[in-house]
This record gives sequence, structure tokens and C-alpha cells, in this order.
Amino acid sequence: MNKFRIGICFGKFNRTTDGLGEFCSQVGHHLGKRAKELRETHGIQLVFHLRRSLHGSFGDDVEYIPLRSRQRLFHGNLSSFSVWHTLHQHVKERPPLRAGHRLVTLHDLNYLYGPKGSNWTHSQELMEKIAARTDGIVTISQHVAEDVRRHLNWTAPLKVVYNGARSLVDHPREQIPEVAGKPFFFHLSRMAPSKNIDALLGLAIEMRDQRFVLAGPSSDDTERVKGLVRGLSLRNVLVYEDITDAQKTWLYENAQAFLFPSLTEGFGLPPIEAMHFGCPVFLARRTCLPEIGGEAAAYWDEFDSLAMRAVVERELPRLASDEGRARTRAHAARFDWDRCIEDYIATYLDILRKRSPLALGLASSDTPQAGRL
Repeated sequence: MNKFRIGICFGKFNRTTDGLGEFCSQVGHHLGKRAKELRETHGIQLVFHLRRSLHGSFGDDVEYIPLRSRQRLFHGNLSSFSVWHTLHQHVKERPPLRAGHRLVTLHDLNYLYGPKGSNWTHSQELMEKIAARTDGIVTISQHVAEDVRRHLNWTAPLKVVYNGARSLVDHPREQIPEVAGKPFFFHLSRMAPSKNIDALLGLAIEMRDQRFVLAGPSSDDTERVKGLVRGLSLRNVLVYEDITDAQKTWLYENAQAFLFPSLTEGFGLPPIEAMHFGCPVFLARRTCLPEIGGEAAAYWDEFDSLAMRAVVERELPRLASDEGRARTRAHAARFDWDRCIEDYIATYLDILRKRSPLALGLASSDTPQAGRL
């Protein structure tokens, strides 16, 4: 009989193509692959809380319970859980009544970097409520951890677990005919205002001899960008919606550089995906991006088009050299999903050891430091 049940709440995750969807998908698949081992070795049963339509998606070695809208007010599941892990702060459903240690992964506090007003206040109040009903927090970067400590006055356990980033190097490629055969710069995001697309369009005006490829999901934000491109008569800018993984792989591999001037990020998956190909990466020196990009990227400190062009022209030869590309690939390899999941499992085991060391068969003093939370 299993001694421990660990609930993993995905919220309204629906296999979306944004960074949060990628995170939930990777965590689900990697934990699903480890579920049998965790049950046989530690007596842990993983239970995934998500949309009924996705039950079974992560294998037969995990249990599934349905996500229901009424759980926003009251989650009456009578099963007991040693740990209840909420995968992101956008989950509106409450933990069940008999949740033991309540753990949440916070991906960002990006509202802090916007204008103060009613939305800012609402977001702050919401994060304070989440913190108040949480026993432990995981963040996906040191930058987010510092925001949590400073702005939520968090003094309880906190751990940083970096996301992985898939390497698409061995994936199929699908060429985009309109782009093939000519040099281009590449940008991929959900095109929200915080992604600072307007700065890229300013750079495209300044560098009309260069081609820019922008890709994102079908959305009002993407439509806004397409409208700006038309209005500015930017013939050197191509905007693509809902590209496939094969098209994305081809773009990463063939781009002169990946441009990501985002103003607010909790981690930033696309730059690391690009780095797996040795693709030169340019980032805004904002929020967590310097932490994630390290010395393998180049940075914009301001978004005047002339200043941005100067950085690209100065840094591109260094990043595009054989040495620069090798350094970029090595940096990307640090962000590995297997390593990420090992850190989460170590965190679960540490919590269980502290709550029930004899039942788990290990004394609390045996807990590895990497897993402390």
C-alpha cells in the first residue's frame, strides 16, 4: 500500500504552445515517466489534477482527478495528500481539504514592473493570498525568488528550480519558403506588449536591409503587430502565426540571431531553445534575462533603434564565431528537464522526510541539501 499521495495541480493547462503550457507539459511527462519508480522505491503515488479531457495523457502510472470550476470555492476531495503542488500562480482552484504540505511554483511577479494602478493592486493582493495559504514556494529563477522575498515579505522555505528547455536539434525541419535562402533575424513570443515588439519594429526600420521574422500564436496581440507592420510598410518584416515545431526548429537553425527584447520574464524559454542550435541571442537586460542568458548572450540596455543596431553590429561577430556558438550550446545544455524534475523530486522527498522520516525510511538529517524546502 502506498504511504504517500502527492497531488500535482495543472490548472487549466490545455497543451498550449506558450511557455507555461510547455512547463506543464514537460513536468507532466517527466513525472509520469518516474511515477512507477517513485511508487516502488518510496511508496509515493502521484495524482494529477487537470482537465478530464487530458486524463491518461501522462501515462498509466499516475492517478487522475478532474479539475472542476466549483473547486475555486471549495475542493472537497476526501483523499489525503502528503504534498499538494500547484504548478503555477494562475491556478484558480483551491487545494483539497486534506492537503498536507502546500507547495506552489511561482513563475514571475511581472506585474511589479508595470504601472501602478487597479490591476497592479489586484495582482499584488492575489499573490499575497496565494502566499498566505502556501507552506513552501519554488521559483524558476533567482530573480523571481528575490521578488517574492521582497514584495511578498516571504520568510518561509523557498527554493529555486530552473526550468529545462527542450533541444530541438534532432527534430524534423520544415522550411518556410518565403524566408529560405536569405539571412534573417528571428523572434518568437506571444507578442504581448511586455515582449517589446515595438522596439523590434524600430530596429527593423533602422535596418531595412535585414529581414526580420516574427512568430507567435493567433491572438489580438499578434493581430496588433501585423497591423503595425502594414501601417509602417515594413516589407522586411514577416509575421507568422501558429508555426509548427518543425518550422520553429528550421527558424532557430537558420536565423542569423534570435532577438528577444522582452521587458518582463520569469525565465524565458525561447532564448534557451535557440541557444541549443548555437544561434546568437540578443536579450534585454531586464528582470531575469541576464541570469538566464549569462555570458552566452548579448544585451540591450536601451531600446532606441540606433543603440539597438549598434549592439547587434558590435556583438554579432563574436556570438556567431565558432567559439561563440560552442559557448552558446554549452550554456543551453545547463537547462535540462531531467535535472529540473530531479530537483522537484528531491523537494518532495525532503518535505516527506521532515513530515514522516520513519515512514520514508530515512532520517531528516539524510536529506540532500539540493532538495531542501
